[in-house]
Amino acid sequence: MRAYRSLSASEAVFRDLLAEYGPQDPFVWHDGGRTGSSRFAAMLIHIIGQRTSAIAAFTIYDRIAARCGHIPTAADITALGIGELRQLGLSATKAGYVLDLAARQSDGRIDLEDLADLTDDQVVALLTAGRGIGQWTAQMFLMRQLKRPDVLPASDPGLAQAIATRWRLSSTPSPAEVTERASAWSPYRSYAAALLWRSLAPAGEISDAKERALRQLSERVRSAGGGRGTRRRSS
Repeated sequence: MRAYRSLSASEAVFRDLLAEYGPQDPFVWHDGGRTGSSRFAAMLIHIIGQRTSAIAAFTIYDRIAARCGHIPTAADITALGIGELRQLGLSATKAGYVLDLAARQSDGRIDLEDLADLTDDQVVALLTAGRGIGQWTAQMFLMRQLKRPDVLPASDPGLAQAIATRWRLSSTPSPAEVTERASAWSPYRSYAAALLWRSLAPAGEISDAKERALRQLSERVRSAGGGRGTRRRSS
């Protein structure tokens, strides 16, 4: 893969990480198929998941989708309103955020399904003009949904931790220091970030929080099913 060949040539650390973990896909989106091809629905998960666990985010999103009867659209979110969104598990603040997103999508101020002609900076500016979408969330959307190859979430604490560990730094780098160090990784900084995030867990263990959450939710379903089956046989 050209991206990882380039990174390996620029930094010995990446050669070592590739030998340990293999190439990583920076564009994989672990949602268990919940959002289909809908970027609007994917952004709902991004917003719902802020400052909460991935399991909690999936649980709340699933309630919303179940109430809608399908993958939620902007019209669905608007129709639910703040009261019902709160009943489904969102805080008043996050309910306001997703309602703002739905309003912007509905009235044409943004079209999450059609951003291909915009640069990375233009997408970030458009996304962050709304409520509840900051730089980091916009960059995650750029990477996971738009599959842009040169995204650097410099404020991500996991990325900073991985850099500190792999370059044996005496302290965790600031976002500005991450940006400076990563300048040599362009135009493949999404790939560099994916590999560094993967290094936060040992080989053979899951490092992505959403992927771990999906595994845990699947195990819960299997356990609940097994328990129900045992109860039926004992009755």
